[in-house]
Amino acid sequence: MLRIATVNVNGIRAAFRRGMGEWIESRSPDVLLLQEVRASDEILADHLSPEHWHLAHEASETAGRSGVAIASRLPMSAVRIGMRTGVTGDTGRWVEADLEVPARDGAPPHTVTVISTYIHSGTVGTPSMDEKYAFLDHVTARLADIAEAGGYAVVAGDVNIAHREVDIKNWKGNLKAAGFLPQERAYLDRWFDDLGWRDLGRELGGEGPGPFTWWSWRGKAFDNDAGWRIDYQLATPELADAAVSATVDRAATYAERFSDHAPLVVDYDL
Repeated sequence: MLRIATVNVNGIRAAFRRGMGEWIESRSPDVLLLQEVRASDEILADHLSPEHWHLAHEASETAGRSGVAIASRLPMSAVRIGMRTGVTGDTGRWVEADLEVPARDGAPPHTVTVISTYIHSGTVGTPSMDEKYAFLDHVTARLADIAEAGGYAVVAGDVNIAHREVDIKNWKGNLKAAGFLPQERAYLDRWFDDLGWRDLGRELGGEGPGPFTWWSWRGKAFDNDAGWRIDYQLATPELADAAVSATVDRAATYAERFSDHAPLVVDYDL
């Protein structure tokens, strides 16, 4: 069984201070796909030792912002860092690795491509929304290329878009808010309906509402489960067929959260 977990850590140093290390020990993922690492290569390696993990990381060119990483207990046969799209603020948002996953009965290993992405949040009426759409265009083109090539691939991370009404508690109050705009949600429609990517959090997590993956630190959002489902594992059909479970590791209490996002953990039977 291959266990892949994705989580926006909201700063890896802060997440480990709040108990992320204990969560890793209890859940034992084979692959961690991280967003908002907000650290250097050296600091990432201090928290996820290269003695135990193969690491691929794209830090942001702006210190203390974004940053995506892959930590794998399996060897990486190739790593591709970033997109370099020319979009403002596009660094620290995309990293790919090809993993060699042992197969059964002495068969050759499977090559599984894993991608960690952190898409802009955006603010309506500001240039950040244009940057988000421009980056989404590049993501869509890359997803089309991967889908056309076929094989085992998963794109996971904080997409910062809730797809349907069941993916956000207060959908009526957010119809004109970034993260739930029709133009944003249309990108996910294309990924699923046209390109064939499959949303494992929804397929294996039930019809909803939820399970949500993000709640504001403020007020009673977490206690009232007033959240958004904006963290995804999107798989090619070949890999999606091997997925057997998807779980949102929502902390038991507000005080036990190590991030404002909860990890999404998917088990694949390869």
